[in-house]
Amino acid sequence: MANEKVQILQGTAPLTFEGNLAAQMVEDLDNYVTQAIQTTVENRDSLWERDYSSHEAYAESIKPNRQRFIKQIGCYDDRLPIDELTFIGTTKATAHIGKGENFTISRVRWQVFDEVEGEGLLLEPMKNVPIIAQIVALPDADWTPEMITGITDELPASAQFARHLAHAGCRVVIPVLINREDTYSGNPKIGTNTNQPHREFIYRMAYQMGRHIIGYEVQKVLSLVDWMSSFNVPIGVIGYGEGGLIAFHSAAVDTRIKSTVVSGYFQSRQDVWREPIYRNVWGLLYEFGDAEIASLIAPRNLIIETSRGPEVMGPPTARDGRRGAAPGQLVSPPKKSAKNEYKRANVVFQELDCADNIKLINPDDDSPGSEETLTTFLASLTKDDFRIDKRRTLSAIVEESFDHNARQQRQFIQLVNLTQRFLREAETRRETFFWNKTDTSSLDKWEETCEEMKTYFWDEVIGRCPPSDVPANPRTRLIYDEPKFKGYEVVLDVYKDVFAYGILLLPNDLQPDERRPVVVCQHGLGGRAQDTADPNINSVYHSYAAQLADRGFITYAPQNPYIGGDAFRVIQRKANLIKWSLFSLIIRQHERTLDWLAELPYVDEDRIGFYGLSYGGKTAMRVPAVLERYACSICSADFNEWIVKNATFDSRYSYMFTGEYEMPEFDLGNTFNYAEMAGLIAPRPFMVERGHDDGVAPDEWVAHEFARVRRLYVRLGIADKTEIEFFDGGHKINSDKTFEFLHRHLNFPKT
Repeated sequence: MANEKVQILQGTAPLTFEGNLAAQMVEDLDNYVTQAIQTTVENRDSLWERDYSSHEAYAESIKPNRQRFIKQIGCYDDRLPIDELTFIGTTKATAHIGKGENFTISRVRWQVFDEVEGEGLLLEPMKNVPIIAQIVALPDADWTPEMITGITDELPASAQFARHLAHAGCRVVIPVLINREDTYSGNPKIGTNTNQPHREFIYRMAYQMGRHIIGYEVQKVLSLVDWMSSFNVPIGVIGYGEGGLIAFHSAAVDTRIKSTVVSGYFQSRQDVWREPIYRNVWGLLYEFGDAEIASLIAPRNLIIETSRGPEVMGPPTARDGRRGAAPGQLVSPPKKSAKNEYKRANVVFQELDCADNIKLINPDDDSPGSEETLTTFLASLTKDDFRIDKRRTLSAIVEESFDHNARQQRQFIQLVNLTQRFLREAETRRETFFWNKTDTSSLDKWEETCEEMKTYFWDEVIGRCPPSDVPANPRTRLIYDEPKFKGYEVVLDVYKDVFAYGILLLPNDLQPDERRPVVVCQHGLGGRAQDTADPNINSVYHSYAAQLADRGFITYAPQNPYIGGDAFRVIQRKANLIKWSLFSLIIRQHERTLDWLAELPYVDEDRIGFYGLSYGGKTAMRVPAVLERYACSICSADFNEWIVKNATFDSRYSYMFTGEYEMPEFDLGNTFNYAEMAGLIAPRPFMVERGHDDGVAPDEWVAHEFARVRRLYVRLGIADKTEIEFFDGGHKINSDKTFEFLHRHLNFPKT
């Protein structure tokens, strides 16, 4: 087995790397994902089947792309019918707050969903003024509707584009956007506060439920489009900064919008992972850059204004217990980047023989809503030559006491409440609309009907990155020489310049021609393979890989990449954009490891089990669900009501209040909780190890979710293949019942 002279495993090369193998592995994975992002632009064409023979044929040909985009931004819920806006007036504040020479300004709201209203300002031409166009004007997230109307004086008159459009004869509605402050990001009822921007706080819970702060705000815009469509007047949208994003996406979704202005936003999105996490969209770069989103607007009018965009150096400062926000910055879109992306978009408009319908405007003063932009916008809507006169001012403003913060809080809480309703409905949605195609009448039927679920889980939830494309080229070296086993560091190539790393423990009493079971022992967050394999490390792992090796099992301790503070989370951010996740890469590393283990002459490839703690428990739910060569799986110190854990607003156990911003998995709430993941592992044996004092979740969450697993195994007639151990302890390996489980289900009697 081992070459005593050079102390390597037979059939392997010497491992000579002297640095930090775990850190190097993470760096290489980051480089691999970065390179994959760079190739997305050239690869996207294969996902589009554009028919340029006519505008109608083109619109039909891109329908599948539009539907996927709608799904990605979480914009698919049915809105309530709307036939009017409601004026907002109180005993303290009148609804009608000002006027210009030819229009009035009023506070309004409108219904979007049962729990959600849009709110903002209506700038309505006076009765004797013909309405030339209807506009939804969207300020940046940190600007109020009052600012772009001129009710307040925070902005120069040149940037008050909503007011100028109203003066020109447009009906204008200005929605409030969720801002980047952190005032309400938490739950005072349970004493939690975070420094997450409001947009991030909504994003986190919504992403897990297949929705998005982007989709929510697009829905508010489209509700206005529903209302405006009842009038025979053209509809346009204009937005700046975050409002530019929402305007752009709204027009991509809804073909009723005739013309669109995007200011301070449009550019290449290849570095969107550097931006705030609330701009993270699952699979975005896999299919869409800004040019591709623009092609969803073609042949309608699109005006791109390269104004200076909002600049945000990061989330609000951590302070007084407020922390947990994801890193991310906004910088002004580089003009060169905007120009290059415009050129890519222009190709589609040219093919449709409507190149004049897309324009790039560089304002002289870098502020949004230049005279050229607004004049071009109106001309695209009306075909008439309306001039913008920015010298005109408001003729009257009503002095009033209006609570802008209360309005922001209302808008914020409404989206929280909506998402929490989606959370409460999640289990029913999974059972009724997703898992209703499975059949528990027999094991054969279950496995047959689960194939589609396994494919969906890998492709749409985890993300399927390419399989290994290089030889494993195993390198090893001896690092432990214990009375009952020897341990070897192992490095295996997965891709060019990407490797898997771990520690193999081989019992000393292995006999010639004997094949033994293997237990893959997975560490948790921030851990190292040595934490499970080194018999001299005293930790929550209790050196369980070494303990199992002492019992005669072959064990393997993989190094997973969730180490290095934010280093692995950056990989997750990048990977999400190309429809991958950290577990996409982990699966391929485990796949390569299983290939190599199966080739070893002393390994029984049909008896390879998995046992993971904490983040290793997350691995135990996901990797064996995909890789069927794992004969059994044990989830320790992690199993719980995972959807609630990630999205609830009402529990201190929630990841909503912590720094684990990589935890939400897009649309997981409507597809797979831990019980469903265990269903993908079935009929293979599955076990949960749970300490009563484990702070991951309360016993009630764990017991509830495991009851669903137990019910499935009973229905399948394999109740003896699943179990749970509750023990008096915390977040650690207990190893009592779990070791017995491994002996029994890997058919390896205790000696």
